[in-house]
Amino acid sequence: MATETITATAAPSVGAGPGPALRIGWLRGKLELTEFFRHREQVFFTLAFPVMLLLIFGSIFNYTISNSNGLAFARYFVPGILAVGLFGVAFQTLAIQIAVERDKGTLKRLEGTPMPPAAYFVGKVIMVLALVLLESILLLIVAKLLGKVTLPSDWHRWLTFFYVTVLGVTAGSLFGIAYSSVPRSGKAAPAVVTGPALVLQFLSGVYFVFGQVSHTIQYIGALFPLKWIAQGYRSVFLPDRLQILEPAHRWEPGRTALVLGLWSAGALFVALRTFRWRSRADS
Repeated sequence: MATETITATAAPSVGAGPGPALRIGWLRGKLELTEFFRHREQVFFTLAFPVMLLLIFGSIFNYTISNSNGLAFARYFVPGILAVGLFGVAFQTLAIQIAVERDKGTLKRLEGTPMPPAAYFVGKVIMVLALVLLESILLLIVAKLLGKVTLPSDWHRWLTFFYVTVLGVTAGSLFGIAYSSVPRSGKAAPAVVTGPALVLQFLSGVYFVFGQVSHTIQYIGALFPLKWIAQGYRSVFLPDRLQILEPAHRWEPGRTALVLGLWSAGALFVALRTFRWRSRADS
C-alpha cells in the first residue's frame, strides 16, 4: 500500500488534452528563457551575431547591385541577415541544445515526469520565437541607425513579416527538433549542426544576390526553408521593383507560405518518428 501511495504522489495527473500541454509549455517557455539569459556568452553571440554580420559584410561589400536602380548591397543584405538570425536560433540553437540535454540525461528525467511531452516542445518554440523577435528588433534598430534599411509603412508588408516569421520559426524549430537526433553525443552536436547550417546559408543566397548565381545553386537552395525565409523578408523590406532580382522575377508569397508549411509538416513527421528522449548509451 505504501508503494502505491508513493507512486501516485510521484506521478500526479496533469489532465488530458492540449490545455495542460499549452499551460505547462508556457511555463517551460519562461523557464527556457530564464536559463538562456543566465549564460551571458550565449546571449551575446546569439543576439549580436547578425549585427556583427551586418557591420562586417555591409562595410566590405559596399557596392551597388547591378540591375537594381542604384540599390546598395548592404540594404539588400539586411533581409538575408534577418533570415540567418531566425534560422540560427530556430534550427542551430535548438538542435544543439536538445542534443546536449539528451546527452546529459535531462530528457530522460523529463520523460519520467507527468509533464505532457508536447509541453517540452511548446516551451522550446516559445523560447525560439521570443529570441527571434528580440534579435530582429535589435538588428532592425542598428540597420535603421546605419541607414541600411527602410522600415515599411504599409500594414500588409508587416503582415508578411509576421507570417514569414511564424512559419519560419515553426519550420526551423521542427527541423531542429528532428535534426537533434543526428548527433551521436552532446559534444559532437555543435560541429554536426553548425557545419551543414553554414553550407545552407550559402546555398540559400543570404550573402549574395540569389538571382545572379548559377541555376544549380538556385535549385538546391529552393529545396530548403532558409531561402524562402530570406525571400519573404526581402519582399517586406525591399521595393517591389527589385522582384526582378529573384529567380522567378516576383516575390512569390503564396509559394513561400506553401514551402514553409510543407517543411513544417515534413519535419514534424520526421520528429515524431525519430525523436529520442534517451541517449544511445541509455537505449
